[in-house]
Amino acid sequence: MPECWDGVSEGSGGALILRGVGPGQQCPGHPVLSPLQEHDIETPYGLLHVVIRGSPKGNRPAILTYHDVGLNHKLCFNTFFNFEDMQEITKHFVVCHVDAPGQQVGASQFPQGYQFPSMEQLAAMLPSVVQHFGFKYVIGIGVGAGAYVLAKFALIFPDLVEGLVLMNIDPNGKGWIDWAATKLSGLTSTLPDTVLSHLFSQEELVNNTELVQSYRQQIGNVVNQANLQLFWNMYNSRRDLDINRPGTVPNAKTLRCPVMLVVGDNAPAEDGVVECNSKLDPTTTTFLKMADSGGLPQVTQPGKLSEAFKYFLQGMGYMPSASMTRLARSRTASLTSASSGDGSRPPACTHSESSEGLGQVNHTMEVSC
Repeated sequence: MPECWDGVSEGSGGALILRGVGPGQQCPGHPVLSPLQEHDIETPYGLLHVVIRGSPKGNRPAILTYHDVGLNHKLCFNTFFNFEDMQEITKHFVVCHVDAPGQQVGASQFPQGYQFPSMEQLAAMLPSVVQHFGFKYVIGIGVGAGAYVLAKFALIFPDLVEGLVLMNIDPNGKGWIDWAATKLSGLTSTLPDTVLSHLFSQEELVNNTELVQSYRQQIGNVVNQANLQLFWNMYNSRRDLDINRPGTVPNAKTLRCPVMLVVGDNAPAEDGVVECNSKLDPTTTTFLKMADSGGLPQVTQPGKLSEAFKYFLQGMGYMPSASMTRLARSRTASLTSASSGDGSRPPACTHSESSEGLGQVNHTMEVSC
């Protein structure tokens, strides 16, 4: 595997290790990437650091990412977006990476007494980003805390969101027992180690893989620790996402856009993602469980995830001429078999330019790959 700019490379035993080459340098064996533009956007709850890759493509939505707690857009997404197969996708869309307040590389420490935005406020900051760049709507990709923020954003501002890829999402707030366990962990472990237990599977932590070691170093050295503590505390103070599958309770509130849920096998977020799946509309939700991917599937399995993402976009009417991959062919056969017994499916409610994807809404299913 070639070395990636601010990404990962292959170490002994096939383990992935974070590496870095200079900004603007080409990664050997990878295509030249679109130039990056950094912006600080004013919002009702403070500044947001945003990085834009590429330029808007007509009326197509932007792909907007939001990282997990302990990371920033580089640590969370560069391996995925620098992966060669993703270039077929990103040439069709502008990409907008959002860093949570104070989590970007080189961020200044917040002053004493600073009140970090709540999870709801973090979601309410995003319309300012959308309006600043003139996006009509976005397709969100979020991981962990970022997935929660994007889901909240879609619930509050459904007309701005066309689709969501939610990795490692936990729709539940923290109870008193969870809160006490988090407090105890904070007393007995360093902040990076506490965050690592949120990001990685127990197997990965026990084996102390080179990838885990690399992230431990990066979390401790790249992300401002005081700012990270504020984000960590706020994430662990989150409330239930307050969603229910339509028809299960009166006036059920749920995500209206197509959703792809993603989790690695044995990941710490597995139970939360399964529960989130049970609360979403099965006619517009796909559940992707990835084998051999651990806690960060976008880092350990970028090829399989890019395949799934491409098919997700095709189901929304985009990239109809893109080649169908092994995963998509397998999944199409499963969907054809599943739909044969339950009649026609309702059309997708999206803002797609093309109508070719309408009617290709996905039933909830588990796809191990």
